[in-house]
Order: sequence, then C-alpha cells, then structure tokens
Amino acid sequence: MADLGIKAGDKVLLVWAQPSTPDTLKQYAEELGAVVGADGTVSVENMERLSLSSHVASSFDWVLSCLLADSSYIHSPDNLAEMVRVLKPGGKLVLDEPITGTEAQTMKTAEKLMSALKLSGFMSVTKVSKTELSPEALSSLRTATGYQGNTLTRVRISASKPNYEVGSSSQIKLSFGKKTPKPAEKPALDPSTKKMWMLSANDMNDDDVDLLDSDALLDEDDLKKPDPASLKASSCGEGAGKKKKACKNCTCGLAEELEQESKEKQKSNLPKSACGSCYLGDAFRCASCPYLGMPAFKPGEKIVLDNNTLTDA
Repeated sequence: MADLGIKAGDKVLLVWAQPSTPDTLKQYAEELGAVVGADGTVSVENMERLSLSSHVASSFDWVLSCLLADSSYIHSPDNLAEMVRVLKPGGKLVLDEPITGTEAQTMKTAEKLMSALKLSGFMSVTKVSKTELSPEALSSLRTATGYQGNTLTRVRISASKPNYEVGSSSQIKLSFGKKTPKPAEKPALDPSTKKMWMLSANDMNDDDVDLLDSDALLDEDDLKKPDPASLKASSCGEGAGKKKKACKNCTCGLAEELEQESKEKQKSNLPKSACGSCYLGDAFRCASCPYLGMPAFKPGEKIVLDNNTLTDA
C-alpha cells in the first residue's frame, strides 16, 4: 500500500469484481485498514452495485478499482463517472483493467483506456505497470466478453480528480473600461537651474533689475514707411515679352495696379460721342450715330451690339 501513496487518515473506496474470492478481498481490506488507521476509513463496494450506492459526493481520498490479483473487469463510462463523483477534489484513482494490443469490439487498448479516463474528467492519467493476467481472471474475462485472442494483458493506471468540483463555476471579474495611464514622472531639475529661471513679483520691484523700454529698441529707420517698390521681388511683373504680369496670390499691389490700368484702357477704347448726348437715347442722337436703336446707357458704359443689330446694319 505504501507504493500507492495511501497514508493514515485517508478515506479509501475499494471496488472489486468477479472472480475475486471473499478471502482475498477480506485480506486486502484489512491491509488497507492497517495503513489508514483509526482516523481513516475503508469502504468496500462491488462494481455491479457502484452506480446504485449511496456514497456521498466528494467523500473519498482514494478509489482503488479491481486491484486484486484474481480480478478482471472492463470499466464502463458510467463506472468512471461515478468514481469521479465520489472522489474529493484532488483525489486519486488507481485501477487495473485487462487490455489488448489491437483494436477489438469488447476490449480496449491502453491508449483507449487512458482516453476514456480523460473524457470522464480525470487528469494526470499515467500508466503505472503492465502484468500478465492470472488463469482465473483470463478464463472469467473470456467467458464474460467472448474475446479469445492471445494478446490480453493487465495494465495499472493512476489518475487524479481536478482540484475543483466537476461542473463548478466561478465568477471572473473582467474590466472593459479604459485604463488611465499613469502620468510620466517629470525629471528632477537642478535646484540652481530652477532658481535661474524663476522671477517673482518681488524681483520686479528690485532696484537691481534693469527693465528695457520696448520703444527704445526701435530706431528712426524702423519707424519709416517702406517704399512699395522695395517690397516687390526682383522678377515681379516680368512675363513673356517683358510684359507686366502679376504673380499668383500677389501681395505687393501689382495685381490691383494692372486691374486699374485695364479698366482705364477699356474706357479709352469706347467710341467717342461727337455730340456728347448719345447716352441719352435715340431722341438725342444724330442720324449717323452708331448707338442708334440702342437703349439709353450711362456715360462711359461699354455697349455691346447684338447679332440682329449687326445684321440689319
């Protein structure tokens, strides 16, 4: 028993199956009782009655299944589920089961058995040892399963229940709010440097502090209005054929100057009235007036003749 790790005070469930004899079972139970002592308990249960038992959930530290030398049994998923139920969180399971080296309908391989334990909720599933079946166990197994192969062996596997109840839940605190980053620490300043750049109100009244008048910083040349010609760039107004042309987004005043020259040129190109009363209307126009038939207009306004007038003329 010492090699299994059972100690004094542990509660052990011993599960047996046919063809174990009563004497072998009694001897094994007494050996377990001597190990756990008066503070521990050993409960014996038949595999066929395990699912019908009224054992309290999470009440055993150990479950030992079919460890008797003359025992042989194929554990069903219901048996494994019941063993998980009665084990305490962190409890241990040690079982013996006959296996075959190849896939069979009624028998498991070692890999299939370990997978079944994991699917039942066990963890840390480990193969401990592998031995031959006794003649009695082999004969009983072939009678029960009908398997007649010669590759049957007995494997011992240990597993443990997780440190929490199967199906238990726990609330997880999640924070989806934006975390405010901690402000970066400002580097420490040299006290002498900090004092150099500090100026208090008392310092302003100190006779030792010389304050300069801002008007005294300007001389007579700074106060003179600049000549507009001096503000123009050297190439300002030069275009194709040395023709004056204002720059894009002109700010020196050349654009306004050229616009004024264009307006004056348009006025000078207008036909000159010989009588000076052409703009008053046909009643005041001469027979040869080019504005004859046109409506009255303001002096200096450019008159545009339409196509019908030009055709009639």
